[in-house]
Amino acid sequence: MIRFYRVSKQFGAFDALRDVNFQVSKGEFVYITGPSGAGKSTMLKMVYGAVRPSHGKILINGTDITRMRASGLPSLRRSMGIVFQDFKLIPTRSIGENVGLALEVIGASRDTIRRRVDAVLSIVGLRGRADELPHTLSGGEQQRVSVARAIVNDPSLLLADEPTGNLDGAMAIEVMEILQTINLRGTTVLVATHDGGLMQRFPYRTLRFRAGRLESS
Repeated sequence: MIRFYRVSKQFGAFDALRDVNFQVSKGEFVYITGPSGAGKSTMLKMVYGAVRPSHGKILINGTDITRMRASGLPSLRRSMGIVFQDFKLIPTRSIGENVGLALEVIGASRDTIRRRVDAVLSIVGLRGRADELPHTLSGGEQQRVSVARAIVNDPSLLLADEPTGNLDGAMAIEVMEILQTINLRGTTVLVATHDGGLMQRFPYRTLRFRAGRLESS
């Protein structure tokens, strides 16, 4: 599903990634780990086209996205869900509106949006709370909303960049259990994290980076 072939990225004189090669198969759950500055976030941003490599190829479902025009990126991203560490919820819009935004953008009907929003809020344990505003929720609940938003389009690939970084232990476990459930439903999941405890509790294949190089896969 995802293949990096000799991928490097330089920001000026800084090597963010150096000659990275790996492959992720459909339906896998994979951790991206390593110390701060190792290249984890840069690698994830390359998968959804926010950062272009300086060298190498990135294949998503057989398509070389390094050759894709900017006009093709929205279509690529509609096949993905993205979860960020800082939630990125719109504070003036309800939970349901935040979750349904991706469907609204592509012109889905109100009935479709309501049905899909209700379904994904049930998956993340927030059924019946669509009309509340984000500030009424705990940090863990807000992250669950961001996960719901990421999966409302039924993506084939879910990318999560430090999704538990701002959460305490119990809330972090809840979010990881949701990601695990989503993976068991068939979605490929990539999680960037430095939380060794969570990786031990939920053991999956790990891509370990250091100073821009892939040390183990």
